[in-house]
Amino acid sequence: MYIKDIELTNFRNYDDLKTDFSQNVNLILGNNAQGKTNLLEGIYLTSIGRSFRTNKDSELVHFQKNAARIKVNAEKSYFDTSVEIIIKKDAKKSIKKDGATIKKTSELLENILIVIFSPEDLKIVKDEPEKRRKFIDRELCQIQPLYYDSLSNYKKTLVQRNTYLKEESIDSSILDLWDVQLARYGARIINIREQFVKKISGYSGKIHTSITNGKESLFLEYNPNIDLKDDLEEQEGYFYDEIKKAFKNDLKQRTTTKGPHKDDISFYVNGINMRSFGSQGQQRTCALSLKLAELNLIKEETEEDAILLLDDVMSELDIERQKYLIKTLKENQLFITTTDIDKNLMDSFPDAKKIYIEGGRIKEHKTY
Repeated sequence: MYIKDIELTNFRNYDDLKTDFSQNVNLILGNNAQGKTNLLEGIYLTSIGRSFRTNKDSELVHFQKNAARIKVNAEKSYFDTSVEIIIKKDAKKSIKKDGATIKKTSELLENILIVIFSPEDLKIVKDEPEKRRKFIDRELCQIQPLYYDSLSNYKKTLVQRNTYLKEESIDSSILDLWDVQLARYGARIINIREQFVKKISGYSGKIHTSITNGKESLFLEYNPNIDLKDDLEEQEGYFYDEIKKAFKNDLKQRTTTKGPHKDDISFYVNGINMRSFGSQGQQRTCALSLKLAELNLIKEETEEDAILLLDDVMSELDIERQKYLIKTLKENQLFITTTDIDKNLMDSFPDAKKIYIEGGRIKEHKTY
């Protein structure tokens, strides 16, 4: 699949932009703070209806305007598809898929499949657990709408329960209403995450071995906050019991201490925990393996080649990792942002479409 073109109106620093893309490689060039990442953000938004940079939709609207519009036309399995999103500062965003308004964001999923790789992703191994949970959620939301619905309902219930725990007087029967919901949605999340980590571990392990010429083997381990059980029904019952056992501690801390919002993933190379003992180079190779594994997993789940957004990440990789990345991405549409007109990058993609951005505008007649 590939994106044909995009229209941005009052989005971030773009007043009015329309441009088409190559179905192969697109180099987005320009100095810092000109709008390169904003362009990728607009593209990504049409995939899952959310930004990869902020949870506040209002931040996506030009600061002098009240509403923003993003529209993308794409081709998937030889059929045309389109996504249009209207974001208002003082109202809920509206989304159209193929011209028809959708009521739930989950209806948008599995349509335009995108993987984002940024410098922040290179730190996924050593950063806090929240970043690794975000990685799992971002990927699963694209390929499994059921997961998106379960995660959204879990988060809403979690906020309500945590708010109630801060009350002076707690009615256990009222709290139980949220406990039942947390167990139901949380069990589904745990079950799906377990299967996802198993699959992505297999893919990333093979890629990591290839990158390191057989010197290293990578294994990912899912570290759930609630112990894993054999089936969904048993998992839900066990989850519910664990919440009840944690009640006194939850009341003391005025927050929910058990559940998938406390999950984590561990990375092991040759049996060594990379977060504690891995070098920066090893950690970055793990991150690269993980991102390429995402593309493989999407291909397996959807039979589509996902679009890859590389946001200022090439300069963060050494030459060998750059070469590996380039040679493995023959089937995917690429968007690569960079501040430097790197000769190695230009030589690697001689036929790439080059888009130079300055101040939220495309400079059509830039020479290189």
